[in-house]
Amino acid sequence: YEMRESDWSSDVCSSDLLRTKMKAQDLKAVLINNLKNVYYLTNFWGSNGTVLVTEERVVLFTDSRYTIHANATCFPFVEIVETRNELEEAAKIVKDAAIQELGFEDEITVAYHTRLATAFSGVALRALSDFVMEFRLIKDETEVATIRKACSISDQAFLDVLEFIKVGQTTELEAATFLDFRMRELGASGVSFDIISAAGERSAMPHATPSDRIISPGAALTLDFGCLYNHYVSDMTRTIYAGHVSDKEREIYETVLKANQALIAEAKDGLGFRDFDKIPRDIIEAAGYGQYFTHGIGHGIGLDIHEEPYFSQTSKEVIKAGMVLTDEPGIYIEGLSGVRIEDDLLITETGCEVLTDRKSTRLNSSHSR
Repeated sequence: YEMRESDWSSDVCSSDLLRTKMKAQDLKAVLINNLKNVYYLTNFWGSNGTVLVTEERVVLFTDSRYTIHANATCFPFVEIVETRNELEEAAKIVKDAAIQELGFEDEITVAYHTRLATAFSGVALRALSDFVMEFRLIKDETEVATIRKACSISDQAFLDVLEFIKVGQTTELEAATFLDFRMRELGASGVSFDIISAAGERSAMPHATPSDRIISPGAALTLDFGCLYNHYVSDMTRTIYAGHVSDKEREIYETVLKANQALIAEAKDGLGFRDFDKIPRDIIEAAGYGQYFTHGIGHGIGLDIHEEPYFSQTSKEVIKAGMVLTDEPGIYIEGLSGVRIEDDLLITETGCEVLTDRKSTRLNSSHSR
């Protein structure tokens, strides 16, 4: 495991930030059960973990399968309670402290809410949306270094899959499977999402499932993939061509690449969400392909493959230094093919750092085998 020291040895740690927000919203206790948020607050990773944050305590509840692991990995300020009934134990702490209201994350099942209401009878419950995500939006140096490593693994796996693919023999599924295993060989703990591998006219489906279709001469191949490294993700897309590239497909590819690079040139702290989406979209629309760009320009990445922020033409927020965002314009024409080019961007005060390898976006002989 890797202790994220920057989260607890600095003057302000994640739990302190959470308490500041709790105070602003007049909350004296918050229950966290989203496992990614649990990890962010405590450094504990497991399938069973719930955290109670009060004005004075950060308490992790888990069962006997994880207590040794929790004691070895949690930040020093985290109290660890071994239990099979985390809500009952948390309720004791809340009631003993005479806390009248408990905040809880709202993405829970009806069954869990029933358990919550039963355990905390007499305590007012307040549902909270994205309460921890506000802090996860801005990555610290350790998080950025981890994402950068995940991106480097994906970059190398892409170069390797180019050598693996044999036109006329390799299938979409075989290419996807190679990427999966190669990223693990390079140090990843797994894939960050189900790999998309789609050839020919199937590449016009943005989220196609890999099939037994053979990658034939002249076919476009879209590969959308990423890995997990120390719980953080990478996410990249490359479109390559198996031999000949038609004039139409070259035009489409170069339009998408131009849109991708235009956003890289303009992305920086303070750019509006609306503009983050509009800059590349305007280029695709000006080229006459606006109707074929059918999804948003990107999203945040970190502990989740899709996390805040998201972008739309009605958004009023601005991007901030420390965010890691995807830049993924695409054009998809049914019956022909599709192109998507996706990079991961670290936003800085003066611009952005591209964490994925930009050289692999060039339309040249390395894409045509």
